[in-house]
Amino acid sequence: MRPAPAGDALAPRDARGTLATVHRDPRDQWPEHARRLHDHLVGLYGDDPLPTLAASWIAHQRSVNTMKSYARGFKVFEEFAREHGAHPMAVKFTLADGFRLWLETTPQWVRTKGGRPGEMTRTGKPYSDASRANSLSAASSFFRFLDKVSDDGVKNPFDAVQRPYINPDFSSTPGYTEQEWGKLLVTARDEHRVAAYRKRTYALLLVLYTCCLRIDALLNARVEDLGYDKGHHVLLLEKVKGGGRAKKPVPLAAWDALQDYLDDRDAESVWLFCTASGGQLDEPAVWRTLQSIAARAGLPKRGPHGTKVDAITHALAKPDARPDKVQRWADHRDSRTTQRYNQRKELLDDSPGYGLAADVAGVLAHDVD
Repeated sequence: MRPAPAGDALAPRDARGTLATVHRDPRDQWPEHARRLHDHLVGLYGDDPLPTLAASWIAHQRSVNTMKSYARGFKVFEEFAREHGAHPMAVKFTLADGFRLWLETTPQWVRTKGGRPGEMTRTGKPYSDASRANSLSAASSFFRFLDKVSDDGVKNPFDAVQRPYINPDFSSTPGYTEQEWGKLLVTARDEHRVAAYRKRTYALLLVLYTCCLRIDALLNARVEDLGYDKGHHVLLLEKVKGGGRAKKPVPLAAWDALQDYLDDRDAESVWLFCTASGGQLDEPAVWRTLQSIAARAGLPKRGPHGTKVDAITHALAKPDARPDKVQRWADHRDSRTTQRYNQRKELLDDSPGYGLAADVAGVLAHDVD
């Protein structure tokens, strides 16, 4: 039998030889937010174990949204520990609880007006309840991770630290009515100040609204994720929360707007929504665009996350609404999450008492007669 050439795929491999010649760094597999946190911490700590452990912890999270949120919260905690002369991995309860108190009064970083590009100052509002809860949760999650990967175990100094109470039924995101949404869409389609971006903005808003999506999930979608299944146009997306994949039916109006945009754009790109040069469109660009469109439409400015709040609120307000279907459409595991998005639940007009009173009034009037 002829021996296989060295380059033959069927040739037997020498395990020791392979280990000696292949030098692949497992860190190359880290997701974006883990790599960014690693690079940020290396610039501060050099060869210290912290950058690798913190980035590994971020990469350990299941969803992109959690990675992003925890990385942001951890940076706040790391800055506090460093400014108080402590290594983040050596923080004890007293300093951990001091971090909680520090978050309640410390102004946030904001861009310096009239300053150099990227220049920041701590002149913003104090951290909100949600931001404080995120930073404390991120720090606590990091220490739980250290406990798992350490041979000797690591006590979590945040176990006894109180977290801000977050009302699960309260949403601070302002909402648009269905009529206002119509005005926003028409403005995006016909009056965007940059005519070349009208089709992209119109398609993005329509898909975001009618498919009940988070903006980060949509911006990570690729052209190849579009498809057709059992009579429906679909978009296959990575779930931002909880991991996994979600198949979203795309209504015809949104599909037509999407195809019109894709047929018209000049750049060849794998991304469903891309920049003029074909790069991935990012969230800050969408924020700026939405605020510009809202101002042009005479509507309150708001971010893209409010789109999902509006979509759920409007869907639940339909006469034939099925809360269980809206919950699945919104990719929520818990119906209580869907109801937190529903801004109509606080409207006095929706009180069932009015219907009951009308029925009772009819009976009472008949009884009086």
